[in-house]
Amino acid sequence: MLTYGLSFLTRETAIMPKKLVRALSDGSTSVLTAATTCATAGIIVGVVTLTGLGLKFSSIVIDYAGGNLLLTALYTALIVWIVGLAVPVTASYIICAVIAAPAMIKLGVPDYAAHMFIFYYAVLSEVSPPTALSPFAAAAITGGDPYKTTLQAWKYTLPAFLVPFVFVLDPQGIVLLLKIPKDGSWIDIVLITAKATLGLAALAAAAQGWALRQTTLIERLLLVLFAGIEITPLLAVSPVYSAVLRRSPCSPSPGRPHCRARAHSAPSS
Repeated sequence: MLTYGLSFLTRETAIMPKKLVRALSDGSTSVLTAATTCATAGIIVGVVTLTGLGLKFSSIVIDYAGGNLLLTALYTALIVWIVGLAVPVTASYIICAVIAAPAMIKLGVPDYAAHMFIFYYAVLSEVSPPTALSPFAAAAITGGDPYKTTLQAWKYTLPAFLVPFVFVLDPQGIVLLLKIPKDGSWIDIVLITAKATLGLAALAAAAQGWALRQTTLIERLLLVLFAGIEITPLLAVSPVYSAVLRRSPCSPSPGRPHCRARAHSAPSS
């Protein structure tokens, strides 16, 4: 009503009865896609919740991952990516939040980090081949080749695929969500954010082959090496990440109660 009233401030923008009918008609037509998507997502979420499939699915994912958070995060990212190929971001997040989030939460990931992980990959699925809805829409507007546009967009966003793993695998990585870790301070937020930013910037420059100027092959390799030095320690200090390099599928730590429970229940040799 406010918008309708403000439209009469000028003669050009005034919504007369004929314009009003056309606007309502166009709005009703445009909302059909979003309405059907949300309705379908609601049905899926209802079925998953009422049948207990969500809890069962999380147990299946944990079993396949051997109780390892790194593998669980990889499986979750793959699930969100596949779901995101067919549905918009909102529907993808709603569906996967019910199905996949409990698996990571069971392994000790804070609930806000688990949901942010899923939302992050739901957004990234918009620029991931083969569907890539956003680059295809951009190509339609600009008249460019949709497949070249998709590959270029994927190259631009490639470094961003690592960010969710930082704040899921490393207990200190939650500072990227502006959450001060236990026994930490705002200095941790500044330091880890700066290291992650430098690493991702170097990785982006290596992927694009451009850092203030066009880079050579050796320079791109050095940028990748620098990015690994900056980002990898954020993951390597995680006890869950370290567990991948050991025979035990899960190592105990104060930040991972699931692993601690498994360690306590394991028979001593």
